[in-house]
Amino acid sequence: MVLLADQASKLWATSALSGGERVTVIPRLIQFRLTFNPGAAFSIGAGATWVFTLTTAAAVVGVLYYGRRSHSTTWTVVLGALLGGAVSHLLDRLFREPGFARGHVVDFIDYGPFVGNVADIVLVGSCALLMLLSLRGVPFEAPVDEERPPS
Repeated sequence: MVLLADQASKLWATSALSGGERVTVIPRLIQFRLTFNPGAAFSIGAGATWVFTLTTAAAVVGVLYYGRRSHSTTWTVVLGALLGGAVSHLLDRLFREPGFARGHVVDFIDYGPFVGNVADIVLVGSCALLMLLSLRGVPFEAPVDEERPPS
């Protein structure tokens, strides 16, 4: 669902905001403004887009690997949301201009100090929830039954 929502919103943004137009959503707080980000947050590392592509691909593989081992619905939902955001960004990196594995991520939600997208919101929220689950000690895997010595 995250992947579909993010890609659909980016499709809308690239068609509706292509002329450098700004659309006020909440005055002095949120605008829609189309940008293409070659780097990470705040366009850091703009010259190393391929590094972000490889890092994102590794993150997707890691989430898939560990997510299959989860026996917790809460962990599974949070990892699923994280996976959706990461895959959406990976698709941008792989298939958007300027070319394969060097593509720029579509950003259009302007919060003032930065511009992001639906996947960014979900990624930040998922990471916060992962930290919360860890701090609260919510088990990731089913407890292993301990073998009891014969009585």
